[in-house]
Amino acid sequence: MTQSLKLTSRVFHRFLWAPELGASLDSPDSDSAPRSLADIPGPSMPRFLAELFCKGGLSRLHELQVQGAARFGPMWSASFGKVRTVYVAAPALIEQLLRQEGPRPERCSFSSWAEHRRCHQRACGLLTAEGEEWQRLRSLLAPLLLRPRAAAGYAGTLDKVVCDLVRRLRRQRGRSTGPPALVRDVAGEFYKFGLESIAAVLLGSRLGCLESEVPPDTEAFIRAVGSVFVSTLLTMAMPSWLHRLVPGPWDRLCRDWNQMFAFAQQHVERGEAEIARRNQGKPEGDMLSGAHLTYFLFREKWPAQTILGNVTELLLAGVDTVSNTLSWALYELSRHPKVQVALHSEIIDTLGQDSCPQATALSQLPLLKAVIKEVLRLYPVVPGNSRVPDKDIHVGGYIIPRNTLVSLCHYATSRDPAQFTEPNSFRPARWLWESPAPHPFASLPFGFGKRSCIGRRLAELQLQMALAQILTNFEVLPEPGAPPIRPMTRTVLVPERSINLQFVDR
Repeated sequence: MTQSLKLTSRVFHRFLWAPELGASLDSPDSDSAPRSLADIPGPSMPRFLAELFCKGGLSRLHELQVQGAARFGPMWSASFGKVRTVYVAAPALIEQLLRQEGPRPERCSFSSWAEHRRCHQRACGLLTAEGEEWQRLRSLLAPLLLRPRAAAGYAGTLDKVVCDLVRRLRRQRGRSTGPPALVRDVAGEFYKFGLESIAAVLLGSRLGCLESEVPPDTEAFIRAVGSVFVSTLLTMAMPSWLHRLVPGPWDRLCRDWNQMFAFAQQHVERGEAEIARRNQGKPEGDMLSGAHLTYFLFREKWPAQTILGNVTELLLAGVDTVSNTLSWALYELSRHPKVQVALHSEIIDTLGQDSCPQATALSQLPLLKAVIKEVLRLYPVVPGNSRVPDKDIHVGGYIIPRNTLVSLCHYATSRDPAQFTEPNSFRPARWLWESPAPHPFASLPFGFGKRSCIGRRLAELQLQMALAQILTNFEVLPEPGAPPIRPMTRTVLVPERSINLQFVDR
């Protein structure tokens, strides 16, 4: 039953946010008996199909969250055949749901990815594993990534990559029409930075992403990362039986993942051989201390396929989080020069011209942390998440039966005017001294609890180091005459068109 639910309902947790006229959902009386799933309002299937396929709904799923909340209130539901999905768009209700999670929360987010692993006999990594397998992987990886001291240990490795990024931005200026300091498609540059930095941490090797000439296999991996999110969106909108009739999206998804696995395998095997060479003849106690994550995994005698599955998925996860957030941060700072001036002053006053700041020094930059927090509020990399409860739960006066797919509308809650003054405006100061503070579950860019992002500490360190060094070296200005850029959904949230910025030497 659960597997059938996954296959049939995956279309809902991302796509069924279509608005339709209907009664708002008021919170039921606390004294009244809990209502059933059938009592939750929601859109009709014809309206959903019109929004999704006739009005470009696939690329604006984040906006449909906001519209759904405005039409129906903080909870609504949608049906496809006998399957119903519940959408939650209020911080208090999201907290209520997440506080009832079991020891192994299931989220059913990327079932097409898990299906690829099954069909191609690949090991699942942390993104695709579920149940006991996920819990085992999580418990093994958490000490290597989530502990602040563990993440801080990668600062020296990351600093070399950040320095290369600064040099590349200088080289990329003025390569086409426009001002001499203009760099086109900064997201593409930061994709290269994201891959280079996460590979340095995971594999202990440099891929050449930030060189003048990027190696062809690295370029192919970057294209596969971008492509797999598009094919994921399409395959999850299609029932599995339709893949035989319209094989293009599924074939593309498999081709992208196979290419990423082959790329990761090449570098994992190279790293394994290097570790063996450097440790040859040494007693185990004198072995090379873990300069990168894969070393630790080999030392713990993980199976090679399990290491490969996790490294491949972490490479993908590490690229989008950093590249998109860094792009949006500099985009907003270029349009808010007073914030940029204040942030530059904070960086120089605290760090001076230090080219390799320690993680402890970065923690003393409150405005820098507030800028990152505000960017992640406005542009959460994952605009919606999901859960499949393993027991009946009570949320907002309703009983949600076990095995019901529940979508958490993070984009809607992070732009809720009841939580944030001027919710669509970039105002980092809201995280420093303004009150009252928003609900702690209003903005959850890294998730919550046992399913929270395992790379959070590392991503925050990358963002802090990159922003500090970029603003130390450059004043970032917008492209003259460029209109505002809006986000779009491509499984993750990305800019709808290229962000072009000027990097003027300080």
